[in-house]
Amino acid sequence: MLRDIDVAIIGAGPAGIAAGVGARRAGAENVVVFERDWDLGGILQQCIHPGFGLHTFKEELTGPEYVHRYLERAHEAGVTFVTNTMVFHMEEDGSFWTMNPERGIEHVRPKATVLAMGCRERPLGALGVPGSRPAGIYTAGTAQRFVNMEGYMPGKRVVVLGSGDIGLIMVRRMLLEGAKVEAVFELMSWPGGLRRNIAQCLDDYGVPLYLDHTVTKVHGKDRLEAVTVAQVDQYKSPIPGTERTIECDTLLLAVGLIPENELSRMAGVEIHPLTGGPKVNQFLQTSKPNVFAAGNVVVVYDLVDWVSAEGLRAGENAARYALGTLSSPGRTFQVEPGRGVRLLSPQVVGDQEDSMVFLRVSEPVERRCRIVTMPDVGSANLRYARPGEMNELKIKAEALRSLGDDVKAIQVHVEEVR
Repeated sequence: MLRDIDVAIIGAGPAGIAAGVGARRAGAENVVVFERDWDLGGILQQCIHPGFGLHTFKEELTGPEYVHRYLERAHEAGVTFVTNTMVFHMEEDGSFWTMNPERGIEHVRPKATVLAMGCRERPLGALGVPGSRPAGIYTAGTAQRFVNMEGYMPGKRVVVLGSGDIGLIMVRRMLLEGAKVEAVFELMSWPGGLRRNIAQCLDDYGVPLYLDHTVTKVHGKDRLEAVTVAQVDQYKSPIPGTERTIECDTLLLAVGLIPENELSRMAGVEIHPLTGGPKVNQFLQTSKPNVFAAGNVVVVYDLVDWVSAEGLRAGENAARYALGTLSSPGRTFQVEPGRGVRLLSPQVVGDQEDSMVFLRVSEPVERRCRIVTMPDVGSANLRYARPGEMNELKIKAEALRSLGDDVKAIQVHVEEVR
């Protein structure tokens, strides 16, 4: 089964499942998805709240329902899934090594590979917060798994650091399970999560959100007893005299997600310094022509629907590469973030077909604004732009073909409409 693979996909989260569907639809015969967990679906297994699938299925679903719907598509398409199998090393030719308790160690040599490993949460150790390391400090995703899948409560009196979406959702979840949530503290001057999650998970329950605040110390030896928080200045340094101590037995961290790219680096794939994920072109092809990447391993998305859509495209293009039918991108251009743009993907586009670019702004614009390019090869009107929400921009191939030979890069800016 692991021989003569057309397309191999690493990771069976929403991106990997969709990539399998896309690869089969594009004509690949032997499509295999490798997953280290026992179950399929990635993080969506534990996301029992609604809010998924509005774009893909035109109705509101929970995470497990969304996975089930997409797995039906995958099984109907003939995708093969191999679970409880860890990919522990990648070679620079795109092949990789797996380890499974029944089959042992195997070397897999596919014609094309799709990276779909997702992302991981940033832990407390990455923040440099002083104090001891008592029990009771969890990333929000770990707490979510404990509550929703394992049936354990992390604690009874909670402080949340960071306003990422998983942290906001866990505020509501902990409250519904009987815990008390003291407050959410956010280092930035704006929330990191979706506006709807702030309304539904904080405002509806009267939980305060303190912007420009951070945790400066944790207290407790065996179990967390309290945290010290302080306001920060424009340089994100704590302001002396603003400290206060809050008693709690649990600290949940929602302080950012990091694309999971150890395997990408092993394969020699070029990593983009701003996104932390592989640098990809409009085909979601990395610097290694037979290696593609999609989903949160490339750039962290806010909606699972975007993750699945990109996974579908990556699978389709990987299949075309394996079959020798992937078209040339033509003349290529670097796509670079400009004024008001923090990061974007893909970072390379060609002039043979239109390209869709996803981007995040660097700070909120709470009024009508526009995404523009220099030179002008595409634009988009927005009612607002927020760092926690992805925006889309279509770059027109026809406009790229009209550019002079001296143009090598396209800059993307966000500007207010006055």
